[in-house]
Amino acid sequence: MRWSQYFLVTLREAPGDAEVVSHKLLARAGMLQKVAAGIYSFTPLGLRSLRKMTEIVREEMDRSGALEVELPIAQPKELWVESGRWDRYLNEGILCHLEDRKGTEFALAPTAEEAVTDMVRRSVTSWRQLPFNLYQIRTKFRDEIRPRFGLLRGREFLMKDAYSFDVDQKGLDVHYVKMEKAYRAIFERCGLEYALVQADSGAIGGSASEEFMVVADTGEDALVFSEDGKYGANIEKAVTAPLPEPWAGEDARPFGEADSPTPGLITCEDQARHLGTTVDRITKTMLYEAVREDGSAFVCAVLIRGDLDVNEVKLPKALGAVHARLVAEEKLPEISGCRPGFVGPIGLKPPRGQAEVPVYVDRSMENARNVWCGANREGLHHSGFSPRRDVKVAGVVEVATARDGDPSPTGTGVLRIKRGIEVGHIFKLGTKYSVSMKCEVADPQQKMVPLVMGCYGLGIGRTVAAAVEQNHDDDGIVWPVPLAPYACAVLALQRDKEVLDAAEKLYADLSAAGVEVFFDDRDERPGVKFKDADLIGFPVRVVVGGKALAKGVVEVSTRREKKAEGVPPAKVVEVVKATLAAGARTLAV
Repeated sequence: MRWSQYFLVTLREAPGDAEVVSHKLLARAGMLQKVAAGIYSFTPLGLRSLRKMTEIVREEMDRSGALEVELPIAQPKELWVESGRWDRYLNEGILCHLEDRKGTEFALAPTAEEAVTDMVRRSVTSWRQLPFNLYQIRTKFRDEIRPRFGLLRGREFLMKDAYSFDVDQKGLDVHYVKMEKAYRAIFERCGLEYALVQADSGAIGGSASEEFMVVADTGEDALVFSEDGKYGANIEKAVTAPLPEPWAGEDARPFGEADSPTPGLITCEDQARHLGTTVDRITKTMLYEAVREDGSAFVCAVLIRGDLDVNEVKLPKALGAVHARLVAEEKLPEISGCRPGFVGPIGLKPPRGQAEVPVYVDRSMENARNVWCGANREGLHHSGFSPRRDVKVAGVVEVATARDGDPSPTGTGVLRIKRGIEVGHIFKLGTKYSVSMKCEVADPQQKMVPLVMGCYGLGIGRTVAAAVEQNHDDDGIVWPVPLAPYACAVLALQRDKEVLDAAEKLYADLSAAGVEVFFDDRDERPGVKFKDADLIGFPVRVVVGGKALAKGVVEVSTRREKKAEGVPPAKVVEVVKATLAAGARTLAV
């Protein structure tokens, strides 16, 4: 393909709203254009990388035995009401939906559990028709409150989603392992460094899930790993071994009611300094509004050490709720009588219709003694607080956010935190959707049983963006060969006949040898061509210039190393093919 006949315009500066490396570089390389917030167009160059990713995914899914289908993007509201997700997704503000001219409501699907379950229940009646795994590669919609980071958090995105159906848990376990292996093969074929970590199932639901994360310093997610390599989880799921207790071995002192002034001191750190203690002896009392599965709401208090933070992804499950959020600051005085910084667990006033405000204690404070807590009065704290003695504890929960250096749950060493980008997520759904949507079959004993489902998602565009986040330098993208839009670029540095003829021949020879080659035949300065080639990130570059030709060679280099070697034109095809086969990490000369 010749640049002079191609639709490609590179940019010297990144768009003003581009925040992350992948958005900046894909836009500058002329591969991506923003249409609206979180919605993008792919140019011919960008679409090549997207299609390469798509084909890798399709090949590995087919190899696993999964069967490709195509489900509608616009799905009837009735299906989502059946599953119980319509109201939940609307309340969480993530569902794009519309009405047709007759007033019929549809969801623009962020996932397709409802549609695929409906497809299966219409035609599968016996266990003998199982097992199978259905997948699609389809556009999805998600009404992100703040779309950002280019392809990493968009409103419209391309996704591979698969759904396995089995008669029992044993069959699901087999499918789950197959999908894990397929995903590993996909990311290894893409040449990406990745990690598999435990994850929260979130709004999808199910008993267990794991995420595939591309490791990148610029990643938006925190990954938690044990130093011994035996544990990995995302920050939303990570747990620690029990933390050291500063009160260990102490006898409980008497409760000191509002005897510790903390005038104007809002933060736990300032309060601890003023009271002459450590932050881990200050109690944070966090008030949350939670909503149960049946739609009923309640306000509760969560107590946690002052040096820790509540993990608000773990929290709803710990409370037996579907979601939970902090009580709005303007509502705090109605419940606690004070502003943030002085809220405590004693004397809280429940909202109308609620008998009491239940108090949950994070595991870090389960045995706490002689700590301080807010007195629900401006500028005052209680001393000598011991949760189990001084308040009615509704439950002990594990909702603290893991930190770098916390003890590992494996029992050896500590936890370390890296950055990563979620690119795939696999779930053991169980019967969550098959029960609510009555997707049943007759088992071998002719008893009607709900199908046991798995769900396996993989972001196509997101993985392409993650590849850029992991593979770039100050000059541009450094594509892994399998995802590069073109594997090789030929650059003609001058317009004289000898150079152009030599470049034309190399372009033709490489194309005939099956190399995906892009010919920069523009009438541009060499410096512009070099900068564009670096920006776009062709894995191998062949430069044809008058000075080198006079010596009987052309210059060949890899994008990763940039060190050019003189290669006789007759050997260029051999060198380029060998270099690409080796991943274009070192020039094969």
